[in-house]
Amino acid sequence: MRTGSVSGSRLSGGMAAVVLAIGLGGCAFSDDVTGTVATAGPSPVSARVAPPPRVASAPAASTGSSHPDMQPAALRAAEANFSRCIAALEPKARQAGVSAAGFRRLTAGLTPDMSIMKKLETQPEFSRTPGQYVEMLVSETRIQKGRQAMAENAAVFQAVERTYGIDPYVVAAIWGIETNYGGARGSYPVIQATGTLACVGRRQPYFRDEFVAALRIVDRGDIPESHLKGSWAGAFGLTQFMPTAFQRDAVDFDGDGHRNVVDSVADAMGSTANKLKRGGWKPGISWGYEVLTPRGFDYLLADKSIRKPLREWAALGVTRVGGRGYPNGEATAYLLLPSGANGPAFLMTDNFRAILSYNPADAYALAIGHLADRIRGGGPFVTPWPEDVRMLSRAERSELQQRLARRGFDPGPADGTMGQQTRVAVREFQVSVGMLPDGHATGEVLDRLR
Repeated sequence: MRTGSVSGSRLSGGMAAVVLAIGLGGCAFSDDVTGTVATAGPSPVSARVAPPPRVASAPAASTGSSHPDMQPAALRAAEANFSRCIAALEPKARQAGVSAAGFRRLTAGLTPDMSIMKKLETQPEFSRTPGQYVEMLVSETRIQKGRQAMAENAAVFQAVERTYGIDPYVVAAIWGIETNYGGARGSYPVIQATGTLACVGRRQPYFRDEFVAALRIVDRGDIPESHLKGSWAGAFGLTQFMPTAFQRDAVDFDGDGHRNVVDSVADAMGSTANKLKRGGWKPGISWGYEVLTPRGFDYLLADKSIRKPLREWAALGVTRVGGRGYPNGEATAYLLLPSGANGPAFLMTDNFRAILSYNPADAYALAIGHLADRIRGGGPFVTPWPEDVRMLSRAERSELQQRLARRGFDPGPADGTMGQQTRVAVREFQVSVGMLPDGHATGEVLDRLR
């Protein structure tokens, strides 16, 4: 099967035009969003690309890391030992089911791409606020392309919902955000990328499993080596699977005998739905709801560890925007304030956590859920994102943690990462100085600490 075609009993009914109605398989209720998406038609066949030559890159310069395996001398030694390191992984690969002939064929002449070491150690600054991040990803262009992609592959999405009980709009949103519906999949040969990381740098134990899994994908015939391209870290396909995640979650949804998430929309969407199901997706409820909090609300309740039935949140005055009720009052949720008390607020259900199993970043999962609703016909968020929030640099976040610790709070290590422990410490500090305790680390909080 190629992109947009349908075969096998799962996708019976052909590609006739159909309407993807809300609640087709019990995944969303009619009052979760407004509007529906209609019409369908065939989609084009994906183009094949020739495999690139295996050319060694220039040796990596210093990465600036303090890790011993990332020092220039260590990188040079690992590069010189690369062939021996790869050869030493044959027993592990054979144990995982890679044939001897396949291992020799796929590793012959394999060279490391040392340019990946710079990317491995790059620590990106969080220069965008959550609101800027979500609005960047949930663009009008991506919304319209998502509707078109779902229409062109309507039978696939119907079958995905029928088989796995997953909201098909969420699956489409992951496709849209991960690769712009297949237009930005990455160009790194996955075997070379994971092989490099398996033998060079600071994350070798982790990437050895990814490398072996990549070999097995090609050796068993799921995806041709020339098509197995993706990110520098080895994620590939229409919805960006890591090789081990592919081995665990990928399915042959088009029934052609191969699990090909690169060339088959059906396999990619079915595999993505299977991953969400394994992540705990529950049919019949939304991923979450934009809400309004009442005056005088206790923001100490905005904590991922505090989960309440939606009816209890409603009793506390946390209401859905637009005055609508919660479809399932017994579903549990936690309150998320991605930009603090002055920005949009959300009650997140178990299905938001299922999206987080795909990528454990709140802003990412929020963008997925919001894009899904916008593709479905819903509108933008009602509460505007705050425009005057100053995001902290990594150095400033580390300074904030150090200053919190000196004040007697416990933010954890001063690593510049705003995890749950740091958010709790920020919230405790906010309480102590009379600020709204939303746990949001902003420039204002740092200024007060200074």
